[in-house]
Amino acid sequence: MSVSIPRPEHPNPQFQRESWQNLNGEWQFEIDHGRSGCERDLQNADSLSGKIIVPFCPESALSGVQYTDFMDAVWYRRTIEISKEQLENRVMLHFGAVDYEAFVYVNGVEVGTHRGGFVGFSFDITERLFEGENVITVYAEDCLRDPSVPHGKQSERFASHGCDYTRTTGIWQTVWLEFVPQSYLKSVKLFPSLKNGSLTLQAQVVGVGTLKADIYYGGRLVGFLERNAQDELVSGDLRLSEIHPWEPGKGRLYDIRFSFGEDVVSSYFGLRDLRLEQRRFCINDKSVFQRLVLDQGFYPDGIFTAPDDADLVKDIEISLAAGFNGARLHQKVFEPRFLYHCDRLGYIVWGEYPCWGADYSSPESLFSILPEWCEAVARDFNHPSIVGWCPFNETWDYAGRRQRDDLLRIIYRTTKQLDPTRPCIDTSGNYHVETDIFDLHDYEQNPAIFRKQYESFAQGGNLKVHHGDRQRYEGQPMFVSEYGGIKWALTTDEDAWGYGDAPKTLEEFIARYRALTDILLDNPNMFGFCYTQLYDIEQEQNGLYTYAREPKFSIAVFHEINSRIAAIEQ
Repeated sequence: MSVSIPRPEHPNPQFQRESWQNLNGEWQFEIDHGRSGCERDLQNADSLSGKIIVPFCPESALSGVQYTDFMDAVWYRRTIEISKEQLENRVMLHFGAVDYEAFVYVNGVEVGTHRGGFVGFSFDITERLFEGENVITVYAEDCLRDPSVPHGKQSERFASHGCDYTRTTGIWQTVWLEFVPQSYLKSVKLFPSLKNGSLTLQAQVVGVGTLKADIYYGGRLVGFLERNAQDELVSGDLRLSEIHPWEPGKGRLYDIRFSFGEDVVSSYFGLRDLRLEQRRFCINDKSVFQRLVLDQGFYPDGIFTAPDDADLVKDIEISLAAGFNGARLHQKVFEPRFLYHCDRLGYIVWGEYPCWGADYSSPESLFSILPEWCEAVARDFNHPSIVGWCPFNETWDYAGRRQRDDLLRIIYRTTKQLDPTRPCIDTSGNYHVETDIFDLHDYEQNPAIFRKQYESFAQGGNLKVHHGDRQRYEGQPMFVSEYGGIKWALTTDEDAWGYGDAPKTLEEFIARYRALTDILLDNPNMFGFCYTQLYDIEQEQNGLYTYAREPKFSIAVFHEINSRIAAIEQ
């Protein structure tokens, strides 16, 4: 595969075939401000007016377009060569993510649609292909000011402001073809158990054949399963001959080779157990204090898309260097490739949905959030690094109307049905309705006031709850999932901001950081914290690193502060 293709690596190491073709690179492109392209028959056009580098969104510098005003709709077009041999099997067209509603055409015929800007989708396009040159056309609508369109931290104004940043429109993850036999493995769900030293799997197959699963650790065969199957869900259990636990800082992964007839798929899993015990969060029966940092997944030149696979790795490495052992993946569904690196590096993360922009007071929001959230949970279920789910964040009133509690309750309960193995936070910060974990966001900058807030709780008393008229603490495991956000700007940008008054000296910054963090580490009834944030993003300059991921401080100081033993771990 040519190294000139941007993001050439396979986008999903958890479900990887050798027979695939990366479609990243130059596509034809056109902005459709009037959403009139279908009437103008652009799906059958011989060409579009411009060019773009996929998978980078048109707002980004790396796309070659860098158009940052609102785009209600965009078009993409490219040709592909298909051989006679490839047409003997099935040809699947995959999109990592398209923001927001996508309509896909092959040779002018619509082959499918997808609604939701953060999770991948695919279509079997075999019947629409012929030997030789074929045309793929994509039409994407993205009406960001529509309250039925969740968008996370994308700005609803012309320019970035506060904690909302440059928008992303259209294709922003890898596009690829996959060449699949007539009988093939469609999906697999993995249930590892460290306690039992076993793996349970549920696989969905298409066609007739024998499903085989070979499990390896360090190249050694440590488990084997074989089941006959025909167009159905196949399940099975196997014992592992070697036990290697996945744990924070040690991402010991088992490799899996699936085969079903001629279809061969590579995957992996981590062997670990999760459990809530009173106010402790246990990983492999050990109380683990979660030293998390807020990671929002933005890049100066790629916006939502990392320029290179190494940039995904770097974000984890700079976090570990600062003494964090994981992250809240905030207001964005991160790409599977990032989660793969979390898995192999033993980096714990919380999967979140970019719910901001939705009208939580409207029952219609159920239809705009729940379908894609279910897709996200299903897509990422097998990642050992994900230790919990968080479908909502700070569900503030919308146009003066309160959230519909049933909206949060339904999505929480659906999440628990889809995944009973992980805890779920209904809405991070506020306003909790039904939740496994209670969390607060607290940007108090005065350590004395901050300490007083949690003093009674540390001594076994009641938790002083923010927005106490809207939510109630009921004894769940608890942590402060956003705090700090201390401003430290290296620029003179008038829009640069952080929470509270900025320290006047480097020494004052470190003293404040240490004091706030020590209060949370020393609380015997708190299982973690999440500091805001890992790196600056545009005008929000409260990271420990700049937007370019350069350290703003001596990072060793923060590693020393963050990594000491917490009270709940003793």
